[in-house]
Amino acid sequence: MRITLEYGRTGLPVDVPDGATVLEARQAPGLPDEAAALRVALRAPLGAAPLAGSVRAADRVAIVFPDITRPMPRQRVLSVLLDELRHVPHQNITLINAVGTHRPNTREELEAMLGREILDAYRVVQHDPRAEAAMRPVGISSFGNPVRVNAGFLDAEVKILTGFIEPHFFAGFSGGPKAVLLGMAAFDNILRNHSAAMIANPLATYASTDGNPIYEEMKQIAEMVGPCFALNVTLNRARQITGVFAGDVFQAHRRGADFARSVSLQKVEAPFDVVVTTNSGFPLDLNLYQAVKGMDTAARIVKPGGAVVMAAECSHGVPPEGNFRELLRARCSPRELLEMIERFETPIQDQWQVQILARILMRTRVYFYSSLPEEEVRGAHLIPTRNIAETVQSLLASAGAGARLAVIPEGPQVIPCLP
Repeated sequence: MRITLEYGRTGLPVDVPDGATVLEARQAPGLPDEAAALRVALRAPLGAAPLAGSVRAADRVAIVFPDITRPMPRQRVLSVLLDELRHVPHQNITLINAVGTHRPNTREELEAMLGREILDAYRVVQHDPRAEAAMRPVGISSFGNPVRVNAGFLDAEVKILTGFIEPHFFAGFSGGPKAVLLGMAAFDNILRNHSAAMIANPLATYASTDGNPIYEEMKQIAEMVGPCFALNVTLNRARQITGVFAGDVFQAHRRGADFARSVSLQKVEAPFDVVVTTNSGFPLDLNLYQAVKGMDTAARIVKPGGAVVMAAECSHGVPPEGNFRELLRARCSPRELLEMIERFETPIQDQWQVQILARILMRTRVYFYSSLPEEEVRGAHLIPTRNIAETVQSLLASAGAGARLAVIPEGPQVIPCLP
């Protein structure tokens, strides 16, 4: 049978055996009138007063939005949000791009993300976690980490966090307080939150918040900065908005996470010999760093010693910025990578992604289909493939009679679970 994998902007048709198990998210329908649904949520928010009536014209408003690596429908959401705030002068509103440790986005990317009308009408800044002078201390987390946050964000009387909610491979879910840490925090706070010990915690995984140390510290830091209003959405495969969750950041995120959990979790009876997966296409598969998420999803249900076949376009490379590529090439095996990271006295940027990838590769082989040169794929301890169908057939033949195959066309939008 032919299945279209989410890959880049166009998708990737692949022929797989008819007996394959195809795991897809329960497709919640797109809202018939997204703008109307957004207005209703803003006017009847969870645990908060209606936004327009609670914001004064003289208030300084900071609106945080996710960077280009996330498929957030920013223009559709922000246009309604800003219309609700039309009584506030434009000069009192600042839009902040929450890039985390990622690179700043270009003017062209910002225009594609926000639309020219919004980009030209409002002040748009990009958070720089390394700008020490722009950070201000707000306290110490229960994990012993001194916390510093973007001063411009802290100075705003009204703090609005926008984003979309999906299961996240170590934070539990995206959205909600994650817009503060990672979005508005200092670089060292991000590193400590993603330390080897935190990542290694078994509760730091998909759809897990209670007891998850990474999420718990994110929640604490959001509490430290004072009341935040959240406007989060959930999306289906067509990038249509399926739910709107607005109000108190914790109440709105909890409601949205429950909805995302209900459509994304899929139970399977037993592990598979081969799992074909993706990173959910553009923009989530912009680079190899992001593609680790899809590999981690598949690794949950592959047999020890089995194989994952991963399709991610990686049009932006490994990427060139950060330490991901350098760390991957620092050792010759996944076990050595893990040992290296566990010995670091101070966390290094991107070590968390290497740690998770090494953990995956300790139990399964990963065949990688992308636009990357084969040398780059091998340098990441992966096996390059240029033909997914042929690779799958070969792997199934090697596994022997009764070999089981699963296909996850949407990658980390689906979270498969074993009994």
